[in-house]
This record gives sequence, C-alpha cells and structure tokens, in this order.
Amino acid sequence: MKKYGEFVFSPKTVAVIGASTREHTVGRSIFTNILLSGYTGIVYPVNPKARGIMGVRAYRSVWDIPGEVDLAVIIVPNTAVAQVLEECGEKGVKEAVIITAGFKEIGEKGKELEKAVIEAAKKHSITFVGPNCLGVINTDPQIRLNATFAVSCPKPGNIAFISQSGALGVAALEYAYANNIGLSKFVSMGNKADLNENDMLEIIKDDPKTDVILLYLEDLSEPKRFIELAREITIKRKPILAIKSGRTIEGAKAASSHTGALASSDEVYDSLFHQCGVLRVETFEEMFDYARAFANQPLPKGNKIAIVTNAGGPGIMATDACVRYGLQLSSFDTRTTETLKAGLPVTANINNPIDVIGDAGEDRYEVALNSCLADENVEGVIVISTLQAMTSIKEISSVIGDITAKHQIPVLVCYMGVTDISDALNILDEKHIPHYKFPEAAARAMASMAEYSLWLTRKRTEVKVFTDVDKAKVEEILTQAKMEKRIFLPEPLSHEILKAYGFPMIESAVAKSEEECLQHAQEIGYPVVLKIVSPDVIHKVDVGGVKTNIKDETELKDAYKKVLESVKQAKPEARISGLFIQKMAAKGKETIIGMHKDNLFGNLLMFGLGGIYVEILKDVTFRIAPVRELGAYRMIEEIRSHKILEGFRGERPSDIASIAECLQRLSQLVTDFPQIEELDINPLLVFGQGEGAKVIDARILICKD
Repeated sequence: MKKYGEFVFSPKTVAVIGASTREHTVGRSIFTNILLSGYTGIVYPVNPKARGIMGVRAYRSVWDIPGEVDLAVIIVPNTAVAQVLEECGEKGVKEAVIITAGFKEIGEKGKELEKAVIEAAKKHSITFVGPNCLGVINTDPQIRLNATFAVSCPKPGNIAFISQSGALGVAALEYAYANNIGLSKFVSMGNKADLNENDMLEIIKDDPKTDVILLYLEDLSEPKRFIELAREITIKRKPILAIKSGRTIEGAKAASSHTGALASSDEVYDSLFHQCGVLRVETFEEMFDYARAFANQPLPKGNKIAIVTNAGGPGIMATDACVRYGLQLSSFDTRTTETLKAGLPVTANINNPIDVIGDAGEDRYEVALNSCLADENVEGVIVISTLQAMTSIKEISSVIGDITAKHQIPVLVCYMGVTDISDALNILDEKHIPHYKFPEAAARAMASMAEYSLWLTRKRTEVKVFTDVDKAKVEEILTQAKMEKRIFLPEPLSHEILKAYGFPMIESAVAKSEEECLQHAQEIGYPVVLKIVSPDVIHKVDVGGVKTNIKDETELKDAYKKVLESVKQAKPEARISGLFIQKMAAKGKETIIGMHKDNLFGNLLMFGLGGIYVEILKDVTFRIAPVRELGAYRMIEEIRSHKILEGFRGERPSDIASIAECLQRLSQLVTDFPQIEELDINPLLVFGQGEGAKVIDARILICKD
C-alpha cells in the first residue's frame, strides 16, 4: 500500500516531463542534475520533439515510457500542466513535483489554472509538490536524487530543509554547499496547492537520515496540525529551526476587543512556536549556525558553560554574549582549578573564562579542555583561538576533536582570523566539531541548544478538563442572544457565562431603577461600582458610564444620575438596559485574559498585564486553544513584566495559580462554544498568593452566523 508522500523523496523511477535539449533551461538543468547526481533509479526524459537528451532516449509522452513511473517532475507551460497530470494519472504515476510557475501567484487566471491542476491530481489520486517550486533533493546514498534546477547540491548530511520559497531555497543550498554543511533532504513547496509543510514534516519526522529540520515559512496552512506534528517531532529529540517571514499576520481584521486588536502581532507566531518547541531564528546564517551545533554535538544538560580562549578580548565578548543569551558561566570545582594551575603558565587565567595566553599551543588547549569536560559543573564548552604566528591551528583542531569525542558534552569552536585555515576547519568538520567566525555566533548556538534541552526535560502536562461547568446555562444564553440577533453580550450576561464556567466572579446585580440600585448595594455591601448596561456602549469609561468607590447611599444616588446623564450626552441614541452594580474589589494587580477567533489560527488565547495601557505596551503572550496546564503557566512567565506578579522588591507574590486556572477555564469555554468570536476579561484582578482573583470587567462578542 502506498505510503503518503513516499515517492517524492524515494522514487525508483522518475519521468522528467519537459526535459529540454537546450542548455541553460529549467528542463535541461533538472534532467542534468538527476542524471549527474548519481541517481540510483531510472530517469526518463519526456519531450515530444527530441530523440534523446544527453545521450538518454527521450519519450514523446509519459504513456510511451515502458514500465511504472513513481515520480513525475513537470516543467511544461502552465496551461498544459493539468493535461499532463491527466496523462500521468492514466499512466499510473504515483506522485509529482510541479516546477512550472504561473498559477495563483499571478492572479485570477493563474488561480483557475491551479484549480484545474488540483482537480486533475485528485481525480487520479496523485499527490504533488508545488506548483511554482524549485524541486526536491534526497542525498541518501541509496537514492541520490537531485530533482531541482539549483546550481549546487550539498553533500549528504543529517539536516533536512523545507522551504516555501524557491529563490530562498536556492540561497540555502548555495550556503550549505559553500560552508560544507550536509543535508539529508531538501524540498521547495512553492504554492502548496497539495503537499504543505505539515505533510513534509509527516514524511520527514521518522526519517532515520534526518536529525535536524529547518523551515522557511511565509505562512502556515493548518496551525493546529503544525503544533501537533512539531510537538511530536521536537519531543522525540529532533529539533526544528524555523524562519517565519512577514512580521505581521496579513489581512487581520479590525477587532473590537483588546485581544483581537493585538492578535495581528507577530508575537502570535513566537507563541505558537513556543507551544510546540520550535526554535525561531531570524536569518539563514543564524539557522545554519544552530543547525551545525544540533547536527554534530550532544545536547547540554543545562546552561552552565565554560570558555577557553587564548586572548582576553574575545573571552570577554564570549562571556557577554553567553549572559545575553541566557547562559551562565560555570563555577569550577577545586580539582579543576588545581589542574589548570599545575598545567598552565602562571600568567594564565584559571578562572572562567580560561585564558591560556596568546602563544598557547595544543598542549595548553588540551589541559584546559580536559579539565573543563571533567568538571561536573560544566555543561558545555566554547573554545576560542585567535591566530598567532606561533600557533599551530591544525594541531589544536586535532586535540579538540580527539578530546571532545570522549565526552557527551557539547563543544563549539571559534577561530578568529582571516588567513587560510581551511585545513584546520576540515579537521573540525571530519571530527563533527561545529566552528564559527565570531564568539557571539558560538554563544547563540550554544544557547539555542540549552533552550531546546530545557524543552525536552521540562514537565509534561495535558489539557485539564473542568467538570464543575454548566454548559446548558451557557448554551441557553448564547441561543437567546442569537435569536435576538445580538453581537455583543451585555456585561451581566457575559458575567453569567463566566460564572457558569467557574470563573471567580465579584458580587454583582443589575438594577433597572434607583431604588433597585440602593437595594442591591445594601445587599452587596459598600463600597460599590456602578456601570452602564447598553448594547450600544462598548467602552463604558469613554462615555462616563462607570463610577467607582461609591461609599454610601448619598454617593450612589449622585452616581446613578451622573452615569445616565453622561451616557445620554455622549451617545443620545444609546439604548440603556439598566445599571450594573458590583462590589468594589480590594486592591490587586490588574491583568487581562482574552480570546480572539482568528481565521488562520482558530481560538487565540491572550494574557498580559491589564488596564487601559494594554494595547500601548503590548506586553502579551498568546496560545492556541486548547491550552495545556503547563502552557497556561508559560503564558504568564513569558510576558516581559512577569516579575511584577512574582513579587518585586519585597512585594508579596500574586496568586499566579489562580490566573493559570482562569486561562485554562477560558480555553475550555471557547473550545466548547465556537460561536464565541471574541472575549476580554479586563481586568482580571489578582490578589496575593493564595488569595485568588476576581473578574471585574468582561466583554463577549459572538459570531454573526
């Protein structure tokens, strides 16, 4: 039985439909790359006007090819692709790579052509990559397939590269080739009309030849599926490094909630990657710097690092970079310092960073590196060498490689110099030691490894399901609202929904008259807060629709009149349903939790410090619902101002557990009721540790349909 996508990378036979006799054409380049890369299967050029291409017999059509065809690589005019797929289907071709451009990327005409291609492929159960793509590469010696029109093909390695852009795919291949970085698989997805990044992850996740996966993405086809797959892959100790271009979500609609307004931020992608253990990078150079480390060295058990250098300046640079990227300098035990003192000159610095002095040969590096790797306080080492006239960099490379091979601690090397050191670097490559030109790059790579190691070893939790919820009550409220064609729920109804799902609610009541206000205030107890209830007033403070800290009956009567007068003056047409009276809450920290239904991501949960400045400061985090228990706590930890909640300068810590529970209850609520479009709780007032939290203000927007 056919395994989904298996013939994209491992076909036994390939037909190049559109192979050309003309040099410097895409059709000629792809056929040449397949033929000359040592492909272990059979390749058939298809060209109705050619007898042969590069000495290989050509066929008029795919029908004329003897035997089965596993993979068709298609390079024909865009108007002919659908017909070619029909022919492939009749021939029994399993899968295809459509190189041809000129589809949805060029507008409406191209969209129609792409639709025809999709329909033809579905009709014959042909899965395909593209269109508008660079192609695929599998460097496995058992396959050796280079079905691209790229100039360079990297050597075999254990890094897979998945790119949405063909042009940037070419750049990545050139970079890998020039820097002697091996790849296991490469695929350019193009328009993703069929196979997308999730399909590629599904294909590659269990590939024994791949230990690291690199992604270049412009968008995500199915974010929830991506999270599931990426989480599965990263937990299995296969790191994923991703470049996501575009710093905002395109076409994000205008939203009425704080959560909706902030959900267009690029931070959503950051949070999504955090949610599934993907490491986001900014540049190709950074991506390959990290990939070298992951592909060649064991993961550190923690973030405690030793630095060995032969110059003070680079040692300081490395130290600063390590601290900046979240690493710590190891404190050596007594035995380590004694060994260093005995084996190094008196002028050497035996503290971390270790300075073996500028004229150091391989013997001093041997002493320093052996000592570091034997110290239980050291979880990674960065070795730096500035090139000196008396330095034998080749011997130093050999020593580093030999010593490192005896330990399960990552070692990264930085050689700072502009003279030819290719022989030394070749030694490091042969011994699988990653090397960098500057200390900062090595520090960043080590920090990324430590971050991923933390992801692997952290506690795992599941999605908590609360059983003390009243789904029937919420269903009743939402059904009635739909019948009344409401979009925004009045605040009292929003509070009823939250109460039904176990949120900590402050005492409240709705008053239709001044007399009812006085009665409710007496029952609730002063001080109280008074708010307008109107379907036409969303931001109550802006129209004078809120009065706080009302201490007695006299103040309440005055506030009642002033609220009504202010609202009527600011919005004469506003329909007033009553006034919402609440107990004045004790002092606490204002936070915000919310949800926004995004067309791409689905239910986006948000957390941040609350109040009126949330959209200005934008110190918020996101997760896609449903959120796991630990994920809720991570949301709280990831805001820049989280230390305010932890207790700053002697302040008592806030009840973070109560916030986490509210986030999980919100996750369950919006998952259970997809008709909720947006929801803001601002503020969720959080008290001291163990004292809980209270919902003060809430707003719910339901879907129009």
